[in-house]
Amino acid sequence: MSGMTTAHESTGDRSIDTTKASIARVYNCFLGGKDNYEVDREVYRDIVEVAPEAAALAVECRRLLARQVRYLATSAPVGAGVDQFIDLGCGLPNEENTHEVAQRINPDATVVYVDLDPVVSAYGRALLADNDRTHLLQADLRFPHHVLDLPEITAHIDFTRPIGLLQICTLHHLEDADDPRAIMQGYVDALPAGSYVALTHFYDPADGSDLCELAVEIERRFRSSSMGTSRFRTRPEIESYFSGLDILPASQATDAPAVGLVRDWWPDGPHQTEPEGMDHLMLCGLGRKP
Repeated sequence: MSGMTTAHESTGDRSIDTTKASIARVYNCFLGGKDNYEVDREVYRDIVEVAPEAAALAVECRRLLARQVRYLATSAPVGAGVDQFIDLGCGLPNEENTHEVAQRINPDATVVYVDLDPVVSAYGRALLADNDRTHLLQADLRFPHHVLDLPEITAHIDFTRPIGLLQICTLHHLEDADDPRAIMQGYVDALPAGSYVALTHFYDPADGSDLCELAVEIERRFRSSSMGTSRFRTRPEIESYFSGLDILPASQATDAPAVGLVRDWWPDGPHQTEPEGMDHLMLCGLGRKP
């Protein structure tokens, strides 16, 4: 799809407006993918102009996803022993997708992907055609009760057993008027005891610092683009999305915040570089429902 200039493309589900950037395709740009259009690459270039490290952060978010899914899918006592996952706002297929990580550890693990983007739906269904334990549905994650009642969910996810729910790089694309805290509470309330919730979110220190100014500028650039979304929120706001959950330690460091930087959540080895710029502006965590 890279380099195409047509105004619309049909996926079989609905027409794609290629004159407006999409969240999934812009994220694909940051990951170095080719499933995007010039309008998406315009957003990418505008962000890396002020935050060159943004692409590396996107890759780190994928690594975080793999680390968290790996922990969840690994049997106790080393891991959580979860064998069913709901990946909300999953985005376009990339390396180390949720089902690949989970099913490498447990071939019987079930994964249901959810995304509203028709490009994601078309690509994902083609990719998963031969995998009977992985499914994709096109739905709006802003409506948890609707999503969780859809046949694609109820047919494949057992709500009497623990579930791994993933909200990776999704909630910061919701408007304040959407009430993301209430949306998260809807999902948490529906999960059975012993379930886990993983999430990441753009962070605004809100302290007048250079990092705060960078957060404000990146948000301005995202929102003034044709994509039109992204909210950098404060630590208390982000932590409120874990309401009703016990947040797991983020590392072996006893003084590390449970909701912390993406790169610091149980890294696979020592860091070779110091965090810079936007590295400080994305927080993550993993919570368990008691």
